Amino acid sequence: MAFKLKISVPFICLIVLALATGSNGGGISIYWGQNGNEGTLAETCATGKYEYVNIAFLATFGNGQTPMINLAGHCDPYSNGCTGLSSDIKSCQAKGVKVILSLGGGAGSYSLASSDDARQVATYLWNNFLGGTSSSRPLGPAVLDGIDFDIEGGTGEHWDDLAKYLSGYSKKGKKVYLTAAPQCPFPDAWVGNALKTGVFDYVWVQFYNNPPCQYSSADIANLEDAWKQWTSDIPATKIFLGLPASPDAAGSGFIPVNDLTSKVLPAIKNSSKYGGVMLWSKYYDDQSGYSSSIKSQV
Repeated sequence: MAFKLKISVPFICLIVLALATGSNGGGISIYWGQNGNEGTLAETCATGKYEYVNIAFLATFGNGQTPMINLAGHCDPYSNGCTGLSSDIKSCQAKGVKVILSLGGGAGSYSLASSDDARQVATYLWNNFLGGTSSSRPLGPAVLDGIDFDIEGGTGEHWDDLAKYLSGYSKKGKKVYLTAAPQCPFPDAWVGNALKTGVFDYVWVQFYNNPPCQYSSADIANLEDAWKQWTSDIPATKIFLGLPASPDAAGSGFIPVNDLTSKVLPAIKNSSKYGGVMLWSKYYDDQSGYSSSIKSQV
């Protein structure tokens, strides 16, 4: 006996709506490395909460300085103590998590003196963290997925050169993902020109410590206006909403979970450039459980 399943039109509409909603689902990007009490890199990826992990930071480089990574209490780069992270990096990548080296940070010593300096830094990054070879790779033999520009000091000069040189290495095989963490006032004072190059994949904009464009409980308009400018004016694949993972993680800009899921995300997720949420940082996320509370809505 033939069995005919009758499906009502409203039911089909619901399915289509669900598919459309799901297709614009985003991921969570996290910064790891600046607190020894936040668990290992492998543990961070094993939580299943994050699609991108930024190793923070290569804090010293450029202008003739010997490049130096700073991973706080996790390991000592001066004694080659961070090479053991290679197995963690590979473990993350096996789970589909992209692992990215973040340049800069709020307290680093970095600048680029010229286009040639940018080229030398790009060569150093390729040989020591990406697909090149070097006898002194600080994180061991694992090949990272890309480079993040968290430039918050120095000058705005030559970051566009560095981005273009790094982008060129994608032609040598494995794609080099380029990401950036500009401040939400547009355009960013440091990487504004670099972002115009069109070579960036993901841009996690810091909507915190920036009252003119961050969320306040009284008004979402400032954040929404800034979001629209970032998504319409920056030629990147995806734009992310960068937030503190707890009230203690930043001076201002924390968004309570209910406000994020009921007000902010519905206002920004309709953009085709929406990529998800970036959180500072793994340590604060451990304290607050923020990513677990928002993941289903991101």
